[in-house]
Amino acid sequence: MGSKEQAFSLMAPLFGDGEMASHASGTAPLQGKDFPEPVNVASVPQRSPFRYPGGKTWLVPYIRRWLSAKGRASRGLSPARPTVLLEPFAGGGSVSLTAVAEGLVEQALMVELDEDVAAVWQTLLQEEPCAQLLQLLQSFELTPAEVEDWLTRPRQTLSLAEHAFQTLLRNRVSHGGILAPGAGLLKHGEDGRGLRSRWYPATLRRRIEEIARLSPRLAFIHGDGLEQLRQYQGRHDVVSFIDPPYTLTGKKAGRRLYRYSELDHEALFALVSCLAGDFLVTYDDTPEVRALARRYSLTLAAVPMRTTHHTQQMELLIGRELRWLETSGLS
Repeated sequence: MGSKEQAFSLMAPLFGDGEMASHASGTAPLQGKDFPEPVNVASVPQRSPFRYPGGKTWLVPYIRRWLSAKGRASRGLSPARPTVLLEPFAGGGSVSLTAVAEGLVEQALMVELDEDVAAVWQTLLQEEPCAQLLQLLQSFELTPAEVEDWLTRPRQTLSLAEHAFQTLLRNRVSHGGILAPGAGLLKHGEDGRGLRSRWYPATLRRRIEEIARLSPRLAFIHGDGLEQLRQYQGRHDVVSFIDPPYTLTGKKAGRRLYRYSELDHEALFALVSCLAGDFLVTYDDTPEVRALARRYSLTLAAVPMRTTHHTQQMELLIGRELRWLETSGLS
């Protein structure tokens, strides 16, 4: 089944006259919660085909705890186990892939506005384009001339699978995995191996084959994540993981990292506070974000993460309630 048909199949049972949720009741931010050590990402399965700036592999143990808590107890009108995970800013898709692969939800719907990233997901979730992409991976020889040839091909001349291959190649050989216009290519790379230090076709093939295996439970929409949140805001059986570009203060790297970095953050907070289903939002820990969380009576907690430059910083988790964070142990 093609990606569009999958999305329609997944979306059909979600439309209806679901009861709208009211604003969350006021809750105070978690105080004094001790999360002393960042998650070791080497211990987390790598499922995304992307090497993504701001990727959420480090968050996977928290996602497991959040969704597992949803499966253990029913609260109010919400079902004990969510039916669908909606990821409106999918990017590399690590959270959706984990949730489906580990049986934490039945299905996941990923949404992404960036046309290059969209081409990859559209390819991976359709049998024939995915097979064509795997063939391109197998036949490609990594040389500076071949890289330049592929990266300079006009998008309008490419098939869907070729567009996906071009995107994955750019993602792998660009500094930091940045796909936004103007990103430079690796020169020295790891251990002085240049472009080859980030090009692992066998690993990519394994991840793509695993995604293809999961494709009956995955759907993708190329479009506006906020619009998709609005579509499902009255559904209690849909949980949302929301990881928007971090551009609220204008000082962070979001504008440099992402082609579509502009976002009405106030509108996002207003929308998530009205979602019937549960949600988890991630943001940089800034006074502006904390003020928005207070304004919309949301709970927040700061947790440690390690950046790609191996420095530790705090990131905010925001939800209607975060009692599941108080359980012991991350796995």
